[in-house]
Amino acid sequence: MDSTHPTKRPTDAAYVDDDFEPPTELLNLPWIDIHNHAHTLSWEDRERYALSGCEGMVMVSSGYHWTPYKPVRADDVRLLWDDAINRRSAIERNHFFEAKLGLGIHTGVRIEDPDELLEAMADYCALEDVVAIGETGVTPSQHVERWSLDEQRAIVEAQMELADAHDLPVLLHTPNQSVDAKRSYRPEVHTPGYEKNAGLGQEPVIDSDNPELEAVKIDVEAARDAGLDEKQVVASHADPNNTAYLMDETECYLSFTIGHSWLVGVTAADVANAIDEYGPERIMIDTDCANVLRTDPFALKRAIFELYRYGIDTDAIRQVVVENPRDVFGFAE
Repeated sequence: MDSTHPTKRPTDAAYVDDDFEPPTELLNLPWIDIHNHAHTLSWEDRERYALSGCEGMVMVSSGYHWTPYKPVRADDVRLLWDDAINRRSAIERNHFFEAKLGLGIHTGVRIEDPDELLEAMADYCALEDVVAIGETGVTPSQHVERWSLDEQRAIVEAQMELADAHDLPVLLHTPNQSVDAKRSYRPEVHTPGYEKNAGLGQEPVIDSDNPELEAVKIDVEAARDAGLDEKQVVASHADPNNTAYLMDETECYLSFTIGHSWLVGVTAADVANAIDEYGPERIMIDTDCANVLRTDPFALKRAIFELYRYGIDTDAIRQVVVENPRDVFGFAE
């Protein structure tokens, strides 16, 4: 240590003896959010995506939260699809990132006449802007009214057959295990930050000690029965409960949802742990930002920095946040 210093007395800086070079390339690293509902957000929220380096996104329009009627009818879901298609190009022009679409039948609420949707979906899949089917997947519990496991599985498998026919990836909604709450909210308040009446949740249709993991296994079985290449399946909402199964027993991609960590408990640390154990080749990150949920449009950019702080090298970060999404969803380089 140099005994001379300009300060009145030695500061912390006098004891620093390393050659750390900040990874400034991460400041301008582009990234792609492969699962959000940004078409439901405000103009300002979408601009936040652009300001923080978003190069592209898959806007998923299958969320049942936006249909005011329960149970949901086929026409209600068609309206969601059509609204996203109607607004996509304007969003792209406004914010300069590449905006693509995911269309699917979500099983979080029972849908009347789902065959009507399946019949129409083939034409939607032919649209250039549709780059994924989903989000979809078997859900243990529904909102308002139960949907039997056999019916759900049939709907999921039919969508996977369409994905195979149109060479599209499938975005799975993989259920997360609940985070242990420090204290319960008032029953009439439910969950602040999540604008859904949680009191209308139904009893699970999956009888299992781990229904969340069982649902993922059923989805994978459906993909195999549909003849869909597992590398075309992206399990969104990956968490420690399903990571080992998906990585060890399938060839699916995993996408960790870090846009609302306060609700599901998944953070950049979980992503870093998965990269350490399995490598970055089949891992992605998404925000799942939506207007019914307290979410953070900056979450993915923050995760880029956090991954580096957790010891992940810049090449692995680049693969996770931009290269894998480009490869799977066909975004331009």
